[in-house]
Amino acid sequence: MKLAAHRSLTLFLAAIALLAAIPLGSAVGAEARPNVLMFAVDDLRPEIDTYGVDRMVTPHLDRLAERGVRFDRAYCNIAVCGASRASLMSGLRPTPWRFTSYSTRKDKDAPEAPSLPMTFKQAGYTTISNGKVYHHRTDDRTAWSQEPWRPETSSIWWAKPENRQGPGRGPAYESADEPDSIYPDFQIAQKTIEDLRGLAERDEPFFLACGFYRPHLPFVAPKRYWDLYPPDEVTLPENMYFPRDLDNAFAYSWGEMRKYRGVPAKGPVSDEMARELIRGYHACVSLVDAQVGRVMEELERLGLAENTVVVLWGDHGWQLGEHAMWCKHTNFEVAVRTPLLIAAPGAKTRGTTPRLVEYVDLYPTLCDLAGLDQPGHVQGRSLVPLLADLDAPHKDAVFSRHGGGDSIKTDRYRYTEMRAGRGKGALRGTALFDHQKDPDENQCVVDDLEYADVVAELKAQLDALRTGWQDSQPAQPPGEG
Repeated sequence: MKLAAHRSLTLFLAAIALLAAIPLGSAVGAEARPNVLMFAVDDLRPEIDTYGVDRMVTPHLDRLAERGVRFDRAYCNIAVCGASRASLMSGLRPTPWRFTSYSTRKDKDAPEAPSLPMTFKQAGYTTISNGKVYHHRTDDRTAWSQEPWRPETSSIWWAKPENRQGPGRGPAYESADEPDSIYPDFQIAQKTIEDLRGLAERDEPFFLACGFYRPHLPFVAPKRYWDLYPPDEVTLPENMYFPRDLDNAFAYSWGEMRKYRGVPAKGPVSDEMARELIRGYHACVSLVDAQVGRVMEELERLGLAENTVVVLWGDHGWQLGEHAMWCKHTNFEVAVRTPLLIAAPGAKTRGTTPRLVEYVDLYPTLCDLAGLDQPGHVQGRSLVPLLADLDAPHKDAVFSRHGGGDSIKTDRYRYTEMRAGRGKGALRGTALFDHQKDPDENQCVVDDLEYADVVAELKAQLDALRTGWQDSQPAQPPGEG
Protein backbone atom coordinates (compact mmCIF):
# COMPACT_ATOMS: atom_id res chain seq x y z
CA MET A 1 0.00 0.00 0.00
CA LYS A 2 2.83 2.40 0.87
CA LEU A 3 4.52 1.65 -2.47
CA ALA A 4 1.32 2.38 -4.42
CA ALA A 5 0.80 5.60 -2.50
CA HIS A 6 4.40 6.67 -3.17
CA ARG A 7 3.97 5.97 -6.89
CA SER A 8 0.73 7.99 -7.04
CA LEU A 9 2.42 10.89 -5.27
CA THR A 10 5.37 10.73 -7.69
CA LEU A 11 3.06 10.87 -10.70
CA PHE A 12 1.07 13.73 -9.16
CA LEU A 13 4.17 15.82 -8.44
CA ALA A 14 5.55 15.19 -11.95
CA ALA A 15 2.29 16.33 -13.49
CA ILE A 16 2.19 19.45 -11.33
CA ALA A 17 5.79 20.27 -12.24
CA LEU A 18 4.98 20.22 -15.95
CA LEU A 19 1.62 21.91 -15.73
CA ALA A 20 3.09 24.69 -13.62
CA ALA A 21 5.48 25.47 -16.47
CA ILE A 22 2.77 25.57 -19.13
CA PRO A 23 0.47 28.62 -19.38
CA LEU A 24 -2.75 26.62 -19.34
CA GLY A 25 -4.71 29.52 -17.94
CA SER A 26 -7.75 27.57 -16.76
CA ALA A 27 -8.03 30.00 -13.86
CA VAL A 28 -7.67 33.12 -15.97
CA GLY A 29 -9.80 32.36 -18.99
CA ALA A 30 -9.91 30.11 -22.02
CA GLU A 31 -7.85 32.54 -24.09
CA ALA A 32 -4.71 31.52 -22.17
CA ARG A 33 -5.14 27.83 -22.85
CA PRO A 34 -2.61 26.28 -25.23
CA ASN A 35 -3.45 25.57 -28.82
CA VAL A 36 -3.02 22.07 -30.24
CA LEU A 37 -1.46 21.30 -33.62
CA MET A 38 -1.71 17.61 -34.40
CA PHE A 39 0.06 15.94 -37.33
CA ALA A 40 -1.26 12.53 -38.40
CA VAL A 41 0.92 10.65 -40.89
CA ASP A 42 -0.39 7.59 -42.73
CA ASP A 43 1.65 4.34 -42.53
CA LEU A 44 4.63 6.06 -40.88
CA ARG A 45 6.84 3.65 -39.00
CA PRO A 46 9.76 5.04 -36.95
CA GLU A 47 11.77 5.20 -40.18
CA ILE A 48 13.13 8.68 -39.52
CA ASP A 49 16.55 9.97 -38.57
CA THR A 50 15.64 10.94 -35.01
CA TYR A 51 14.77 7.28 -34.34
CA GLY A 52 18.28 6.25 -35.31
CA VAL A 53 17.62 5.37 -38.95
CA ASP A 54 20.59 7.35 -40.20
CA ARG A 55 19.88 6.74 -43.89
CA MET A 56 16.77 8.91 -43.68
CA VAL A 57 16.61 12.60 -44.62
CA THR A 58 14.07 14.11 -42.22
CA PRO A 59 15.50 17.38 -40.85
CA HIS A 60 12.14 18.90 -39.90
CA LEU A 61 10.90 15.85 -37.99
CA ASP A 62 14.27 15.71 -36.27
CA ARG A 63 13.93 19.35 -35.26
CA LEU A 64 10.43 18.75 -33.91
CA ALA A 65 11.77 15.84 -31.84
CA GLU A 66 14.46 18.12 -30.40
CA ARG A 67 11.78 20.55 -29.22
CA GLY A 68 10.06 18.00 -27.01
CA VAL A 69 9.84 14.34 -26.12
CA ARG A 70 10.35 11.38 -28.43
CA PHE A 71 8.52 8.25 -27.34
CA ASP A 72 10.82 5.42 -28.31
CA ARG A 73 8.33 2.66 -27.52
CA ALA A 74 4.95 3.95 -28.63
CA TYR A 75 2.39 1.51 -30.04
CA CYS A 76 -0.84 1.85 -31.94
CA ASN A 77 -3.72 -0.26 -30.65
CA ILE A 78 -4.55 -1.71 -34.06
CA ALA A 79 -2.49 -1.75 -37.26
CA VAL A 80 -5.03 -0.57 -39.81
CA CYS A 81 -5.71 3.07 -40.57
CA GLY A 82 -9.46 3.53 -40.05
CA ALA A 83 -9.62 1.55 -36.83
CA SER A 84 -6.41 3.01 -35.40
CA ARG A 85 -7.58 6.58 -35.97
CA ALA A 86 -11.04 5.95 -34.53
CA SER A 87 -9.50 4.33 -31.46
CA LEU A 88 -7.02 7.16 -30.91
CA MET A 89 -9.60 9.91 -31.43
CA SER A 90 -12.16 8.26 -29.17
CA GLY A 91 -9.78 7.12 -26.44
CA LEU A 92 -11.26 3.62 -26.63
CA ARG A 93 -9.49 0.34 -27.31
CA PRO A 94 -10.44 -1.72 -30.34
CA THR A 95 -12.31 -4.96 -29.67
CA PRO A 96 -13.68 -7.75 -31.90
CA TRP A 97 -16.88 -5.68 -32.13
CA ARG A 98 -15.48 -2.15 -32.36
CA PHE A 99 -12.84 -0.50 -34.56
CA THR A 100 -12.07 -3.57 -36.63
CA SER A 101 -11.11 -2.54 -40.16
CA TYR A 102 -9.78 0.18 -42.46
CA SER A 103 -13.35 1.31 -43.14
CA THR A 104 -14.20 1.85 -39.47
CA ARG A 105 -16.23 4.92 -38.59
CA LYS A 106 -15.99 6.32 -35.09
CA ASP A 107 -19.48 7.77 -35.29
CA LYS A 108 -20.86 4.31 -36.06
CA ASP A 109 -18.82 2.15 -33.67
CA ALA A 110 -18.76 4.54 -30.69
CA PRO A 111 -21.35 7.27 -31.26
CA GLU A 112 -21.96 7.82 -27.55
CA ALA A 113 -18.32 8.65 -26.72
CA PRO A 114 -17.33 12.31 -27.22
CA SER A 115 -14.21 12.34 -29.38
CA LEU A 116 -10.99 14.21 -28.67
CA PRO A 117 -11.86 17.12 -31.02
CA MET A 118 -15.42 17.21 -29.65
CA THR A 119 -14.13 17.58 -26.10
CA PHE A 120 -11.97 20.50 -27.23
CA LYS A 121 -14.81 22.04 -29.23
CA GLN A 122 -17.14 21.87 -26.23
CA ALA A 123 -14.45 23.64 -24.18
CA GLY A 124 -14.47 26.62 -26.56
CA TYR A 125 -11.75 25.60 -29.00
CA THR A 126 -11.99 26.12 -32.76
CA THR A 127 -11.49 22.63 -34.18
CA ILE A 128 -10.34 22.09 -37.77
CA SER A 129 -9.59 18.92 -39.75
CA ASN A 130 -7.40 19.07 -42.87
CA GLY A 131 -6.47 16.02 -44.93
CA LYS A 132 -6.67 12.46 -43.66
CA VAL A 133 -7.43 12.68 -39.95
CA TYR A 134 -10.19 10.09 -39.77
CA HIS A 135 -10.27 7.50 -42.55
CA HIS A 136 -13.59 8.94 -43.75
CA ARG A 137 -13.68 12.70 -44.24
CA THR A 138 -17.22 12.93 -42.86
CA ASP A 139 -16.64 10.74 -39.78
CA ASP A 140 -17.34 12.52 -36.46
CA ARG A 141 -18.41 15.52 -38.50
CA THR A 142 -19.99 17.50 -35.67
CA ALA A 143 -16.71 17.50 -33.71
CA TRP A 144 -15.27 20.09 -36.11
CA SER A 145 -16.05 23.79 -36.16
CA GLN A 146 -16.05 23.74 -39.97
CA GLU A 147 -16.52 21.06 -42.61
CA PRO A 148 -13.53 18.67 -42.64
CA TRP A 149 -11.39 19.49 -45.67
CA ARG A 150 -9.46 17.39 -48.17
CA PRO A 151 -7.87 18.43 -51.47
CA GLU A 152 -9.80 17.74 -54.66
CA THR A 153 -6.81 15.87 -56.10
CA SER A 154 -6.65 13.38 -53.21
CA SER A 155 -7.87 10.57 -55.48
CA ILE A 156 -5.23 11.25 -58.18
CA TRP A 157 -1.99 9.86 -56.85
CA TRP A 158 0.11 9.46 -59.99
CA ALA A 159 1.61 12.43 -61.82
CA LYS A 160 2.48 10.58 -65.04
CA PRO A 161 -0.52 10.13 -67.39
CA GLU A 162 0.47 6.57 -68.30
CA ASN A 163 0.24 5.58 -64.64
CA ARG A 164 -3.27 7.01 -64.31
CA GLN A 165 -4.57 5.13 -67.35
CA GLY A 166 -5.47 1.50 -67.91
CA PRO A 167 -7.52 -0.98 -65.93
CA GLY A 168 -7.14 -1.25 -62.19
CA ARG A 169 -4.74 0.69 -60.05
CA GLY A 170 -1.51 2.19 -61.26
CA PRO A 171 1.95 1.09 -60.13
CA ALA A 172 2.95 0.87 -56.47
CA TYR A 173 5.55 3.64 -56.84
CA GLU A 174 6.41 6.57 -59.08
CA SER A 175 9.17 9.16 -59.36
CA ALA A 176 8.10 12.22 -61.35
CA ASP A 177 10.00 15.42 -62.14
CA GLU A 178 7.19 17.58 -60.79
CA PRO A 179 6.89 20.27 -58.10
CA ASP A 180 5.60 19.47 -54.62
CA SER A 181 2.57 21.65 -55.24
CA ILE A 182 0.76 19.10 -57.45
CA TYR A 183 0.68 16.54 -54.63
CA PRO A 184 -2.14 16.35 -52.07
CA ASP A 185 0.17 16.56 -49.05
CA PHE A 186 1.57 19.91 -50.19
CA GLN A 187 -1.99 21.19 -50.54
CA ILE A 188 -2.92 19.89 -47.08
CA ALA A 189 0.06 21.72 -45.60
CA GLN A 190 -0.89 24.88 -47.50
CA LYS A 191 -4.47 24.76 -46.20
CA THR A 192 -3.13 24.27 -42.67
CA ILE A 193 -0.80 27.27 -43.10
CA GLU A 194 -3.70 29.43 -44.25
CA ASP A 195 -5.78 28.29 -41.30
CA LEU A 196 -2.96 29.17 -38.90
CA ARG A 197 -2.90 32.69 -40.33
CA GLY A 198 -6.60 33.08 -39.74
CA LEU A 199 -6.53 31.51 -36.29
CA ALA A 200 -3.71 33.84 -35.23
CA GLU A 201 -6.17 36.72 -35.58
CA ARG A 202 -8.77 35.13 -33.29
CA ASP A 203 -9.06 35.09 -29.51
CA GLU A 204 -10.16 31.52 -28.89
CA PRO A 205 -7.64 28.66 -28.79
CA PHE A 206 -7.56 26.10 -31.58
CA PHE A 207 -7.26 22.36 -32.13
CA LEU A 208 -5.90 22.00 -35.66
CA ALA A 209 -5.44 18.53 -37.13
CA CYS A 210 -3.29 18.08 -40.23
CA GLY A 211 -3.36 14.59 -41.75
CA PHE A 212 -0.92 13.59 -44.50
CA TYR A 213 -1.58 10.73 -46.96
CA ARG A 214 2.02 9.70 -47.59
CA PRO A 215 3.86 7.42 -47.08
CA HIS A 216 0.77 5.30 -47.76
CA LEU A 217 0.75 3.38 -51.03
CA PRO A 218 1.30 4.22 -53.80
CA PHE A 219 4.76 5.58 -53.08
CA VAL A 220 4.59 8.60 -55.36
CA ALA A 221 6.80 11.61 -54.74
CA PRO A 222 8.75 14.21 -56.73
CA LYS A 223 12.02 13.01 -58.21
CA ARG A 224 14.06 15.28 -55.95
CA TYR A 225 13.02 13.20 -52.93
CA TRP A 226 13.86 9.95 -54.70
CA ASP A 227 17.29 11.41 -55.48
CA LEU A 228 17.98 11.61 -51.75
CA TYR A 229 18.15 7.82 -51.76
CA PRO A 230 20.50 6.53 -54.51
CA PRO A 231 19.54 3.03 -55.68
CA ASP A 232 22.94 1.55 -54.81
CA GLU A 233 22.50 2.64 -51.18
CA VAL A 234 19.13 0.95 -50.61
CA THR A 235 19.43 -2.22 -48.55
CA LEU A 236 16.95 -5.04 -48.00
CA PRO A 237 15.98 -6.32 -44.53
CA GLU A 238 18.07 -9.19 -43.26
CA ASN A 239 14.98 -11.09 -42.09
CA MET A 240 12.95 -11.48 -45.29
CA TYR A 241 11.65 -14.83 -44.07
CA PHE A 242 8.76 -16.05 -41.93
CA PRO A 243 9.76 -16.28 -38.25
CA ARG A 244 11.16 -19.64 -37.27
CA ASP A 245 8.82 -21.99 -35.34
CA LEU A 246 5.87 -19.62 -35.75
CA ASP A 247 2.44 -21.12 -36.47
CA ASN A 248 1.11 -20.55 -39.99
CA ALA A 249 -1.96 -18.93 -38.42
CA PHE A 250 0.19 -15.79 -38.32
CA ALA A 251 1.01 -15.81 -42.04
CA TYR A 252 -0.14 -12.76 -43.97
CA SER A 253 -0.39 -12.36 -47.75
CA TRP A 254 -0.33 -8.49 -47.84
CA GLY A 255 -3.21 -8.24 -50.31
CA GLU A 256 -3.32 -4.43 -50.10
CA MET A 257 -0.12 -4.04 -52.10
CA ARG A 258 -0.96 -6.81 -54.57
CA LYS A 259 -3.74 -4.62 -55.99
CA TYR A 260 -1.15 -2.33 -57.61
CA ARG A 261 0.09 -2.79 -61.15
CA GLY A 262 3.24 -4.87 -61.45
CA VAL A 263 3.03 -6.46 -58.00
CA PRO A 264 2.68 -10.25 -58.28
CA ALA A 265 -0.67 -11.71 -57.28
CA LYS A 266 1.11 -14.44 -55.33
CA GLY A 267 4.56 -15.03 -53.95
CA PRO A 268 7.37 -12.59 -53.15
CA VAL A 269 8.35 -9.49 -55.10
CA SER A 270 11.73 -9.48 -56.80
CA ASP A 271 14.71 -7.98 -55.01
CA GLU A 272 14.73 -5.21 -57.61
CA MET A 273 11.11 -4.30 -56.89
CA ALA A 274 11.70 -4.57 -53.14
CA ARG A 275 14.50 -2.02 -53.37
CA GLU A 276 12.34 0.37 -55.39
CA LEU A 277 9.47 -0.01 -52.90
CA ILE A 278 11.77 0.78 -49.99
CA ARG A 279 13.29 3.70 -51.89
CA GLY A 280 9.83 5.02 -52.74
CA TYR A 281 8.70 4.71 -49.12
CA HIS A 282 11.70 6.72 -47.97
CA ALA A 283 11.11 9.36 -50.65
CA CYS A 284 7.52 9.78 -49.44
CA VAL A 285 8.66 10.17 -45.85
CA SER A 286 11.00 12.98 -46.93
CA LEU A 287 8.13 14.58 -48.85
CA VAL A 288 6.01 14.60 -45.70
CA ASP A 289 8.96 15.86 -43.67
CA ALA A 290 9.16 18.90 -45.95
CA GLN A 291 5.46 19.63 -45.46
CA VAL A 292 5.75 19.39 -41.68
CA GLY A 293 8.61 21.85 -41.94
CA ARG A 294 6.49 24.33 -43.89
CA VAL A 295 3.71 24.24 -41.30
CA MET A 296 6.09 24.50 -38.35
CA GLU A 297 7.90 27.45 -39.94
CA GLU A 298 4.58 29.30 -40.24
CA LEU A 299 3.60 28.41 -36.67
CA GLU A 300 6.84 30.01 -35.48
CA ARG A 301 6.60 33.00 -37.82
CA LEU A 302 3.15 33.81 -36.46
CA GLY A 303 4.39 33.68 -32.87
CA LEU A 304 2.11 30.76 -32.03
CA ALA A 305 4.74 28.12 -31.27
CA GLU A 306 5.32 29.18 -27.69
CA ASN A 307 1.69 28.50 -26.77
CA THR A 308 0.93 25.48 -28.98
CA VAL A 309 1.18 21.81 -28.10
CA VAL A 310 2.53 20.00 -31.16
CA VAL A 311 1.98 16.26 -31.47
CA LEU A 312 2.94 14.01 -34.38
CA TRP A 313 1.94 10.37 -34.77
CA GLY A 314 1.81 7.70 -37.46
CA ASP A 315 -1.40 5.68 -37.40
CA HIS A 316 0.64 2.43 -37.36
CA GLY A 317 3.89 0.97 -38.62
CA TRP A 318 4.51 -0.73 -41.96
CA GLN A 319 6.35 -3.87 -43.03
CA LEU A 320 9.02 -3.22 -45.65
CA GLY A 321 9.81 -6.84 -46.45
CA GLU A 322 10.48 -7.97 -42.88
CA HIS A 323 9.25 -11.54 -42.36
CA ALA A 324 8.68 -11.65 -46.15
CA MET A 325 5.69 -9.33 -45.63
CA TRP A 326 4.61 -5.86 -46.74
CA CYS A 327 1.94 -3.42 -45.51
CA LYS A 328 0.47 -3.53 -41.99
CA HIS A 329 -2.45 -5.73 -40.77
CA THR A 330 -0.39 -7.80 -38.30
CA ASN A 331 0.70 -7.65 -34.67
CA PHE A 332 4.42 -7.88 -35.39
CA GLU A 333 6.57 -5.22 -33.76
CA VAL A 334 7.31 -3.54 -37.09
CA ALA A 335 3.58 -3.10 -37.78
CA VAL A 336 2.44 -1.77 -34.39
CA ARG A 337 5.43 0.28 -33.21
CA THR A 338 4.98 3.90 -34.23
CA PRO A 339 6.64 7.30 -34.07
CA LEU A 340 5.21 9.65 -31.46
CA LEU A 341 6.57 13.16 -30.83
CA ILE A 342 5.11 15.69 -28.37
CA ALA A 343 6.39 19.23 -27.84
CA ALA A 344 4.54 21.02 -25.03
CA PRO A 345 5.04 24.77 -24.58
CA GLY A 346 6.84 25.67 -21.39
CA ALA A 347 8.03 22.15 -20.73
CA LYS A 348 11.75 22.10 -20.00
CA THR A 349 12.21 18.35 -20.46
CA ARG A 350 13.69 17.29 -23.79
CA GLY A 351 14.81 13.91 -24.97
CA THR A 352 13.65 10.33 -25.31
CA THR A 353 11.60 8.21 -22.96
CA PRO A 354 11.90 4.42 -23.01
CA ARG A 355 8.53 3.87 -21.33
CA LEU A 356 5.84 1.78 -23.01
CA VAL A 357 2.95 3.96 -24.21
CA GLU A 358 -0.05 3.34 -26.46
CA TYR A 359 -2.34 5.47 -28.54
CA VAL A 360 -5.30 5.48 -26.17
CA ASP A 361 -2.98 7.53 -23.93
CA LEU A 362 -3.04 10.53 -26.27
CA TYR A 363 -6.61 11.63 -25.50
CA PRO A 364 -6.07 12.10 -21.73
CA THR A 365 -2.63 13.63 -22.39
CA LEU A 366 -3.96 16.45 -24.55
CA CYS A 367 -6.83 17.05 -22.15
CA ASP A 368 -4.37 17.43 -19.27
CA LEU A 369 -2.11 19.75 -21.25
CA ALA A 370 -5.09 21.98 -22.05
CA GLY A 371 -6.50 21.88 -18.53
CA LEU A 372 -9.67 20.09 -19.67
CA ASP A 373 -11.53 17.41 -17.74
CA GLN A 374 -11.17 13.93 -19.20
CA PRO A 375 -14.47 12.28 -20.18
CA GLY A 376 -15.25 9.20 -18.12
CA HIS A 377 -15.08 6.78 -21.06
CA VAL A 378 -11.39 7.36 -21.83
CA GLN A 379 -9.33 4.18 -21.36
CA GLY A 380 -5.79 5.55 -21.63
CA ARG A 381 -3.42 7.10 -19.12
CA SER A 382 -2.00 10.60 -19.44
CA LEU A 383 1.58 10.97 -20.64
CA VAL A 384 2.03 14.31 -18.87
CA PRO A 385 4.26 12.81 -16.13
CA LEU A 386 6.62 11.55 -18.85
CA LEU A 387 6.77 15.04 -20.36
CA ALA A 388 8.13 16.22 -17.02
CA ASP A 389 10.29 13.21 -16.18
CA LEU A 390 11.38 10.87 -18.99
CA ASP A 391 11.85 8.03 -16.51
CA ALA A 392 8.55 8.41 -14.65
CA PRO A 393 6.59 5.17 -14.21
CA HIS A 394 3.86 4.59 -16.75
CA LYS A 395 2.69 1.14 -17.93
CA ASP A 396 4.03 -2.37 -17.61
CA ALA A 397 2.29 -3.53 -20.79
CA VAL A 398 0.50 -2.22 -23.88
CA PHE A 399 -1.98 -3.99 -26.13
CA SER A 400 -2.70 -4.19 -29.83
CA ARG A 401 -4.96 -6.31 -31.98
CA HIS A 402 -5.83 -6.92 -35.59
CA GLY A 403 -8.35 -9.32 -37.09
CA GLY A 404 -8.16 -12.44 -34.97
CA GLY A 405 -4.87 -11.53 -33.31
CA ASP A 406 -4.54 -10.04 -29.83
CA SER A 407 -1.11 -9.02 -28.59
CA ILE A 408 0.50 -7.84 -25.37
CA LYS A 409 3.89 -6.10 -25.32
CA THR A 410 5.89 -5.87 -22.09
CA ASP A 411 9.36 -4.53 -21.46
CA ARG A 412 10.91 -7.77 -22.71
CA TYR A 413 8.26 -9.86 -24.47
CA ARG A 414 5.54 -9.85 -27.06
CA TYR A 415 2.86 -12.53 -26.67
CA THR A 416 0.13 -12.90 -29.30
CA GLU A 417 -2.87 -15.17 -29.74
CA MET A 418 -4.61 -15.77 -33.04
CA ARG A 419 -8.28 -16.73 -32.87
CA ALA A 420 -11.03 -17.51 -35.33
CA GLY A 421 -14.01 -15.22 -35.83
CA ARG A 422 -12.04 -11.96 -35.73
CA GLY A 423 -10.79 -12.78 -32.25
CA LYS A 424 -14.06 -14.10 -30.84
CA GLY A 425 -13.63 -17.78 -31.63
CA ALA A 426 -11.38 -20.77 -31.04
CA LEU A 427 -7.65 -20.41 -30.52
CA ARG A 428 -5.72 -21.00 -33.77
CA GLY A 429 -2.14 -20.25 -32.71
CA THR A 430 0.08 -18.55 -30.14
CA ALA A 431 3.39 -16.71 -30.40
CA LEU A 432 6.02 -15.42 -28.00
CA PHE A 433 9.06 -13.34 -28.90
CA ASP A 434 11.86 -12.46 -26.49
CA HIS A 435 12.82 -8.91 -27.50
CA GLN A 436 15.87 -8.93 -25.28
CA LYS A 437 17.39 -11.77 -27.30
CA ASP A 438 15.47 -11.30 -30.54
CA PRO A 439 14.35 -7.69 -31.13
CA ASP A 440 13.46 -8.40 -34.77
CA GLU A 441 11.09 -11.26 -33.86
CA ASN A 442 12.78 -13.92 -35.98
CA GLN A 443 12.41 -16.84 -33.55
CA CYS A 444 9.14 -17.81 -31.89
CA VAL A 445 9.77 -19.34 -28.44
CA VAL A 446 6.21 -20.01 -27.30
CA ASP A 447 6.84 -23.78 -27.08
CA ASP A 448 10.17 -23.45 -25.29
CA LEU A 449 9.73 -24.77 -21.73
CA GLU A 450 12.06 -22.04 -20.49
CA TYR A 451 9.26 -19.52 -21.18
CA ALA A 452 6.29 -21.52 -19.82
CA ASP A 453 5.74 -19.17 -16.86
CA VAL A 454 6.00 -16.11 -19.09
CA VAL A 455 3.39 -17.50 -21.47
CA ALA A 456 1.02 -18.31 -18.60
CA GLU A 457 1.34 -14.82 -17.13
CA LEU A 458 0.84 -12.96 -20.41
CA LYS A 459 -2.03 -15.24 -21.41
CA ALA A 460 -3.77 -14.37 -18.15
CA GLN A 461 -3.44 -10.67 -18.90
CA LEU A 462 -4.94 -11.13 -22.37
CA ASP A 463 -7.77 -13.17 -20.87
CA ALA A 464 -8.50 -10.34 -18.43
CA LEU A 465 -8.64 -7.87 -21.31
CA ARG A 466 -11.08 -10.14 -23.16
CA THR A 467 -13.30 -10.27 -20.09
CA GLY A 468 -13.62 -6.50 -20.37
CA TRP A 469 -14.51 -6.85 -24.05
CA GLN A 470 -17.28 -9.31 -23.26
CA ASP A 471 -18.67 -6.94 -20.63
CA SER A 472 -18.81 -4.12 -23.20
CA GLN A 473 -20.11 -6.20 -26.13
CA PRO A 474 -22.99 -4.37 -27.82
CA ALA A 475 -26.33 -6.09 -28.18
CA GLN A 476 -26.14 -5.35 -31.92
CA PRO A 477 -22.43 -5.48 -32.89
CA PRO A 478 -21.52 -2.84 -35.47
CA GLY A 479 -20.62 -4.00 -38.95
CA GLU A 480 -17.39 -3.47 -40.81
CA GLY A 481 -18.63 -0.24 -42.37
